[in-house]
Amino acid sequence: MNKTLFRIVVFLMTLSLLGIIVVQGYLINASFKNKDEQFKYQVKQVIDNVSKKLQEQETYTFLSTYNKLKDSIGKSPQQSELLKFFYVEKNTVTNETIIYSNSLIAEDYSLPSSFFDKNKDSTQLKNYISKRVTEVYNGNTINDSRINSTLSPDEKIEKSGRMDVLDKATFGVYFKDIAATRSITQRVSNKQLYDLLAYELTGYGIKTPFEFGIYSNGLATKVKSEKFKYDKKNTYDIPVFTDNDGVSKYQLLVSFPKKKQFLISDLIGIAFLAFLFTAIIIVAYYSALNQLNKQRHISQIKTDFINNMTHEFKTPIATINLALDAIKNPKIIDDKEKVFRYLQMIKDENKRMHAQVENVLQISKLEKRELNITKESYNMNDIIEEAIEHVNLIIEDRQGKITVNLKAKQTNVLLNDVHFTNVLVNILENAIKYSPDKPIIEVTSENVKNFIIIKIKDQGLGISKASQKKIFDKFYREHTGDIHNVKGHGLGLAYVKRIVDDHHGEVMVESEKGKGSTFIIKLPLIY
Repeated sequence: MNKTLFRIVVFLMTLSLLGIIVVQGYLINASFKNKDEQFKYQVKQVIDNVSKKLQEQETYTFLSTYNKLKDSIGKSPQQSELLKFFYVEKNTVTNETIIYSNSLIAEDYSLPSSFFDKNKDSTQLKNYISKRVTEVYNGNTINDSRINSTLSPDEKIEKSGRMDVLDKATFGVYFKDIAATRSITQRVSNKQLYDLLAYELTGYGIKTPFEFGIYSNGLATKVKSEKFKYDKKNTYDIPVFTDNDGVSKYQLLVSFPKKKQFLISDLIGIAFLAFLFTAIIIVAYYSALNQLNKQRHISQIKTDFINNMTHEFKTPIATINLALDAIKNPKIIDDKEKVFRYLQMIKDENKRMHAQVENVLQISKLEKRELNITKESYNMNDIIEEAIEHVNLIIEDRQGKITVNLKAKQTNVLLNDVHFTNVLVNILENAIKYSPDKPIIEVTSENVKNFIIIKIKDQGLGISKASQKKIFDKFYREHTGDIHNVKGHGLGLAYVKRIVDDHHGEVMVESEKGKGSTFIIKLPLIY
């Protein structure tokens, strides 16, 4: 995948992820607003019901007391006929005349004015009675003018009953005028109001703390809960105790201090799942992006590795071909000295290619934990000196210098001498290869607590900060302009890291571009 396509894919994936997050945020916010509207509607229904019930309870209390007082009056009430009407029906077959009459009678009651908090001696209230009469006349001719005559009917049926509608209507008008003169604390108590609100709120599923208060013309009254505080966003109001003109000087206010938490609690399950799945998507996205980036990096490293391996195999293969062609030459085939020389050349080049293949196989075995490394107790200073011997001729050939300062007193380490010698040789060879001028190398050892510290310092090209984190990765090689100007295939330091890790040690590098590098190996001592 080329860089442009990779960037487009990353951009689209990032855009999609951000889109999902924004959409989820929008949906959660929309759900919260819907919940808020639903809550507002339900609370309006609750306080409307409470307002009606307060009015009904007050009316019922007054009416009940009024009826008890009315029934306790000893003398008969004064009656006056307000309205009377007739309906006459004649049946020519049976020769019967039926007369229906209905009278509306008002009964005046004199009640103690103390009931209505009045200063007068008494108060007159009316009770309405409906009196219905059915008269049947047989074989007589009745004229409308004779309806009120003294003629007696053959059959008479009388019925009477209270006019509850008129009673209540009359009482309601009178009662509201009287109730308006009473104080709010006489009309409703804190407990009564709290019980009504709690009952109605529970019925609508609103289970959150609430505070309430009744205001009179914008001023607080004594009818309120202890912690009531007006909050424009969380307080709802409605008029209570309206008078005969439909006007009320009292407002019932109900506040919900934890409204937001209550609304969020309904959405917390959905929100949690949304955030959880979003987090999973982000982790998966990051992991996929990281893997994609690693694959690109590995692909580039493998390309570099193949180029380097091809370059390094090309020379020995060409040398072997030339040597074989020379041996086949009739003039040389009889010259044993030249034949043996060419054969030795073929053997050396073959050995060189074999060593490179062996390095690749060893790294593969190390990764699979298939490389059998036996360890014994060795003097670390001896291993260091042996490794230096392997590179002394190369340093002399480059007219370089190696300084050894082994200050460590405790040097016994459990290790595999062959592999650990290779570790030190690899680092020393790198110090020589990456020194453009005469290689100047310093090797030291010292004790720090229960460890021995080996440092190999050079004055070569140095390593950039970005590359220092990757130089121990398999196949990685820092580019130095021309990829083939320093031979190698990026396996040496990967091998070093694997062997040191297998010995329970640590390897690190300190370097600055253009000022050389220092490789540090830390190994545990044995006693």
